[in-house]
Amino acid sequence: MTVLLQLRDAHKSFGDQHLLEGAEFAITDQHNVGLIGRNGAGKSTLCRILLGLEELDAGQVVRHPRLRLGYLRQHDPFEPGETVRDFLMRDSSQPDWRCGEVAWEFELKDAQLGRPVHELSGGWQTRVKLASLLLHDPNLLILDEPTNFLDLRTQMLFEHFLRSFKGACLVVSHDRAFLKATCRQTVSISRGQLTMYAGDVDAFLAFQDERREHDRRVNSATLTKRKQLDTFINKNRANANTASQARNKAKQLERLELLDVEGDESRVAIRVPEVESRRGPALRCHDLAIGYDDLEVASGIAVEIEHGERVAVVGDNGQGKTTFLRTISESLPTLSGEIRWGYGCQLGVYAQHVYVSLPDHQTVREYLEYHAAAGVKAQTVLDVAGSFLFRGPLVDKQIKVLSGGERARLCLAGLLLGEGNVLVLDEPGNHLDVETVDALADALGNYRGTVIFTSHGRHFMNRVTTAVVEVRDGRVTAYPGDYNTYVYRVEKEIDEGTRPADAPKRATDAATDGVRGDGVGEVSGLRVSGREEHRRQKRVNALERKIVRLDESRRAIDKQLLTTTEAADAERLHVEQATVVAEIKTTEEQWFELQEEGD
Repeated sequence: MTVLLQLRDAHKSFGDQHLLEGAEFAITDQHNVGLIGRNGAGKSTLCRILLGLEELDAGQVVRHPRLRLGYLRQHDPFEPGETVRDFLMRDSSQPDWRCGEVAWEFELKDAQLGRPVHELSGGWQTRVKLASLLLHDPNLLILDEPTNFLDLRTQMLFEHFLRSFKGACLVVSHDRAFLKATCRQTVSISRGQLTMYAGDVDAFLAFQDERREHDRRVNSATLTKRKQLDTFINKNRANANTASQARNKAKQLERLELLDVEGDESRVAIRVPEVESRRGPALRCHDLAIGYDDLEVASGIAVEIEHGERVAVVGDNGQGKTTFLRTISESLPTLSGEIRWGYGCQLGVYAQHVYVSLPDHQTVREYLEYHAAAGVKAQTVLDVAGSFLFRGPLVDKQIKVLSGGERARLCLAGLLLGEGNVLVLDEPGNHLDVETVDALADALGNYRGTVIFTSHGRHFMNRVTTAVVEVRDGRVTAYPGDYNTYVYRVEKEIDEGTRPADAPKRATDAATDGVRGDGVGEVSGLRVSGREEHRRQKRVNALERKIVRLDESRRAIDKQLLTTTEAADAERLHVEQATVVAEIKTTEEQWFELQEEGD
């Protein structure tokens, strides 16, 4: 193993905040490392230091002579009117055939290579950047929040890329599912120190909890011992016969020190509004047409959502998820048709970029008091602020000095101080650290109201979702399976190439990107009811369960084939494997036929 990049006795401060205090860190050429830590702990600053964009106050960054550093650019490096092929050739100085070969890894096929880059959605432009990154042949990648605003499909392609990448990488991400899929080592930044762990993020967090609990038990025993020694000393130091023993006990007492509990920092404990449980439809859309003055995005929409459901709106970027959410939350007027909210429904809305438009002159306390429902006590405002880590003097900080993550937390805190019994959330996990995302998932899981949301965090989606609505290929449909089933299907389509990746985006859609959330696409869908549809969905669910069972059987056979040493057993297992694979193919064909019937 070769150490490509090393941090030695690193110190970095901003005013009174010490981000690095004698920190040590090294990355070898054989490891993918996930970097985690609280917002404001210094993750982005560390990345900038390693990239050479920021200087240390003291210490040293040691770079190997053969280090070829690459990073995913956040800005657009494209020139006006430039095609994907032209950009890749210009940026990498590689020949046409090589650019096409690498672009294919990200499903950038001939149809995309000849198109102007600015006509592509944000997700596809990220794929272009990734292809360009690979063409530069780096041996160490530094990726700061690479999955923000990426749809599930692009995230999975990104994961495939990182797992097969012949080099090392340092990844900062709030998405635990992405980190677990790509990184086998974890480094945590906390209190100015970097802690390396030889395991994925889930294993590290479990280890951290166990270590924290162990240290607390040790401290509890130490405090008990201190009390016993202190009592003995007080009783015996004045007695000539026992004074020497008391002096010895005093020395023991001096040697007893409490452990600094690792990671024992303030934790987010998010409170959700107390709302009354309801039954029946919370939302009905009747013959709804949505869009903009110059563009009809969708028509004939008939969607129904029940009270108490936590509905995930899923689909690739550019399909219209944000347009749909903006319309049902009444921040975008309908073109025709109607939206009917149930009696007594009160909406609380969190938009993707709302945190950038907060009033800079207000303090945290003033903002929360302004957004709190009538009758909410001042102490309740402070309690909610504290649950989002705005405690003590932090509640009087002005919004203009808050980080992006702090602003996002403040927006959510203001939302949860309201009286909303229906929450419409567009990417609530963006700009939140891993622990805050987990706390939000816990809170929404306990919420008795209705939640309609979209997110690119799979760990978050899986924990919160009870129902799925998919926006895909110009339709909005209630997905028959759960979120895990949806992820499984997308993985299968990526592996088998069954989903058309080169369907061109409409020019009118591309022209609206950047001002309308995730872009827009034709959206038309309906919730089919009746006995026939019920039977169809039951058959779809049964087929999905069968596919899962068959896939588990196939994996079990694969494992046996790897360990068997008998020729007869191997022959039998190959026959069983072929049978199972054929049955999977047949079952999946039946599943697709039923899906087409539903369309």
